[in-house]
Amino acid sequence: MADTTQRPIILAAGGTGGHFFPAEALARELLARGEAVALVTDKRGQAFGDSLPEVTVHRIRSAAPGGNLLAKMNAAWQMGLGLLGANALMRHLKPAAVVGFGGYPSVPTVYAAAQARVPVMLHEQNAVLGRANRMLAAAARRIAVAFPEVASVKEEHRPRLVRTGNPVRPAIAAQRDAAYAVPAPASAPGGPVRILVMGGSQGARVFSEVIPEALGRLPAELRARIHLAQQCRPEDLEAARAAYAGMGLGGLELESFFRDVPDRLAACHLAVTRAGASTIAELTCVGRPAILVPYPHAMDDHQTANARQLAAAGAAWVMAQPDFTADALAARLKDLLESPDALTAAAQAAHGWGMADAARRLADAVLDMIANPNHARTKEAAE
Repeated sequence: MADTTQRPIILAAGGTGGHFFPAEALARELLARGEAVALVTDKRGQAFGDSLPEVTVHRIRSAAPGGNLLAKMNAAWQMGLGLLGANALMRHLKPAAVVGFGGYPSVPTVYAAAQARVPVMLHEQNAVLGRANRMLAAAARRIAVAFPEVASVKEEHRPRLVRTGNPVRPAIAAQRDAAYAVPAPASAPGGPVRILVMGGSQGARVFSEVIPEALGRLPAELRARIHLAQQCRPEDLEAARAAYAGMGLGGLELESFFRDVPDRLAACHLAVTRAGASTIAELTCVGRPAILVPYPHAMDDHQTANARQLAAAGAAWVMAQPDFTADALAARLKDLLESPDALTAAAQAAHGWGMADAARRLADAVLDMIANPNHARTKEAAE
């Protein structure tokens, strides 16, 4: 257990799980190395739970600067109060470093750290630097990224980039060495083809609408080989069951939530998913090919940027939601399911792109920044 008298490393995170889980993974890795860790979040942020009692949680004010004029004024007020609280924390905790994970809850803490000359690292999970991280980039000595190329980064900040990857759940990391089971060729009619469909924790309505119709357009002998496991929104389950009824699939499982995603991911031949940062990290950690349908309303269209990088690596196929029609998906599935070599090559490319040790890399980057505060800083930052 870490010495509580030592200067802690503060993790600033909150809001969505996409920002929060990498913080938890880093906390676990730092604690295992004997470091002291504290979490700063807002009222929406959760604690790491009973499994990490060593992590003290501090809450400050924050708000997203959106909406009408009154909402913007309230957000500015909340951020001002958050900055006052974060400044008090800097004086009290005297942290060795602060790591921000994006999202507006991280803004007051990172600003306060910069004002106190505390080393700052940002972590960006997507292929586009998020708006909060763009605001904070000038304050950061390092910017840890998950993708090889990250858009919306100013040229003067690019020397600070270090690719660490995006941490995945331990149960996903445990499947890193699970071999890809090459699907049987079309000439082997009894060979199963396992398709996993996930649209976020509660599924995506467009998948429930399009995929049954697409599978219905496939030849009967190909449908008989398909074993489909699909997450649906709870309100879409009955309609999806009705749509698949009598289709003659080799197997069908429809649930609103799968508790055994790591096992299902390891067993599948092809995934159909959105293109969020956590999904990309899990697909590539295990090494599974995917048809990616980016969520069209994601901030700065970052899911499309994520998907395109994976496709460029040969690990996935991208279908924009307007193009995600039953006819187009049926044609894509028919081509892929009759081409096991293409699926195998994509699985290998995904595995080669993935980083199962992202938490270790992230911790290494933080500790190196503390030990070498002037390393990998631009001339502008050094001055």
